[in-house]
Amino acid sequence: MRKILVLLIIATFLVSIPLASASSGPPLNKIVFVYREGFAKPPGTPGKGGGGGEEFYEFLGRSVKWKDLPVNYVIDPDNPDGLPETFVVEAISNGAEEWNEHTSAELFGTYTVVYDATFDTDSPDDKNELLFGDYPEEGVIAVTVIWGYFYGPPGQRKIIEFDIMFDIDFSWGDAGLTSESELGGTSIMDLQNIATHELGHAAGLADLYNDQASEQTMYGYAAYGETKKRTLNTGDIAGIQALYGA
Repeated sequence: MRKILVLLIIATFLVSIPLASASSGPPLNKIVFVYREGFAKPPGTPGKGGGGGEEFYEFLGRSVKWKDLPVNYVIDPDNPDGLPETFVVEAISNGAEEWNEHTSAELFGTYTVVYDATFDTDSPDDKNELLFGDYPEEGVIAVTVIWGYFYGPPGQRKIIEFDIMFDIDFSWGDAGLTSESELGGTSIMDLQNIATHELGHAAGLADLYNDQASEQTMYGYAAYGETKKRTLNTGDIAGIQALYGA
């Protein structure tokens, strides 16, 4: 039996020091999900998952979601792998539409294609951007930064912006057909697979690390050649509907 090269990807959950403070409301903060190559869960990483079935989902925080919908976004298709603009746009927008298909809210709206997007880790710029870039740490597959108000009165908690970067240290593309017992192209990180997962963070969901949640899109590990995260599973659907309606 041929060997399958598998890359485990781990999400690390970080919350910044408050960026601003105002007497009328909570401070603006950011949450960063960093996916690294590895074989163990980072200490203190939340997102354990539920007990089974539809309970397999975790939120960024209680009452933390988008309050202003739909969420429009920017796609920068520039990449070193020579992937056509049409492929990049389709892979990412299909990931967004997968979340839209399972909630009554108009969650992700229209996208704009640009070639000068920026990955903002210091301050928000009022644009939700997805792009390729070179993360300064080795072994990082993708990074999602989410800006918002995560503390204070529940009615004031909300997401206001996200940025997603796909690290160019890895080869991106279409991994082809997969099954539970066999992966697709094991030299390819499937763009739609990872984009769908990252957009789950952008919508308000955290990672899962319970092994029983391994079939969920928001499971905190992935593999070269994997495509099963392109479509949502029961827990992903339950989570997004709990946030935005069935």
